[in-house]
Amino acid sequence: MSRIARAESARISLATSCRLLLAITGAASLAACAQSPVGRQKADLAATSRQAAVERPHRVAALHPRPIRRARVAAKQTASHGVASFYSDTETASGEKFDKNELTAAHPSLPFGTKLRVTDVSSGRFVTVRVNDRGPYVRGRVVDVSPSAAEALGMVDKGITNVRLDVVR
Repeated sequence: MSRIARAESARISLATSCRLLLAITGAASLAACAQSPVGRQKADLAATSRQAAVERPHRVAALHPRPIRRARVAAKQTASHGVASFYSDTETASGEKFDKNELTAAHPSLPFGTKLRVTDVSSGRFVTVRVNDRGPYVRGRVVDVSPSAAEALGMVDKGITNVRLDVVR
């Protein structure tokens, strides 16, 4: 074998051994990162909770027994009482185009498509609207209704009114 061929094979074997060493080091580093001292963490947690239980006694819930009430899913829900206003916009949060002639409303948390019965507390007039937008963004208000719903409630001249909201569907 010539001197050039031997030098070339030595260079290749050096490069190969360096790559192998880097791969082994990387694998060992990843293996060390992947392992966690779970047993030690559980032991530390158990010792801390025992210490906390000894240091401050907890209150017993049986001192004031209360019956457990489960919420009924099919029960009629009253959303809230509060102040309603009316609004006009170009596009709703649900993505549909705002139509002032539809009986729609903006509510901060009810799902889109929810039917609400909005009742004016002072006059007793009510209208059923569909939630298709988010809002109102004014503190103290519970719902914004479309201009046609405001007209049905008789609140156009007042601007705002006290209402009761009942979820219809």
